[in-house]
Amino acid sequence: MTRPQRFILSGCSGGGKSTLLSELRRRGFQTFEEPGRQIVREEQASGGKALPWVNPEAFAAKAIEISVASFDAAEVPGPVFYDRSFIDAISYVSHLEGEVRREHRRLIETKRYTDQVFLTPPWPEIFQNDSERQTGFDRAVEEYERLLVSFAEFGYEPVILPKRPVEERVTFLLERISEKGSSP
Repeated sequence: MTRPQRFILSGCSGGGKSTLLSELRRRGFQTFEEPGRQIVREEQASGGKALPWVNPEAFAAKAIEISVASFDAAEVPGPVFYDRSFIDAISYVSHLEGEVRREHRRLIETKRYTDQVFLTPPWPEIFQNDSERQTGFDRAVEEYERLLVSFAEFGYEPVILPKRPVEERVTFLLERISEKGSSP
């Protein structure tokens, strides 16, 4: 039996990850929504404080929890796609604290995604804020640069997606997956 091949879509906020994920879902792939957007919606609806601009530590802890549950929920053989991962949240916590927590390092070592991580680069022409994304473009670029370094440090191969229409991005991504195989 073939196991799930877990692929991360990460990178710059507002870089087109959600649009790409929607297209992959439309094509029949199992996908998982970005935990951050889910948390923001729930916290705003309930008056909660685990928002990245209010309590970043609580926000990151929830993002890790949801991401681990999504990792474990993959149930189909073959490619599965995640809009962000627990590694994104761990990178954020490490940035806030100045080091990687021991329990986070263990998590990264025991729950491995495939080696290739697909990153959306900063793309100011499509960047937009909304009620769930209140980060400015400059902060989004800083996050992208931090993630590039973090994924490489944690043993992943960052693959930068081209700034092209979504269909071309999907083709690029699927071709890279086919060429590389699926090393977990």
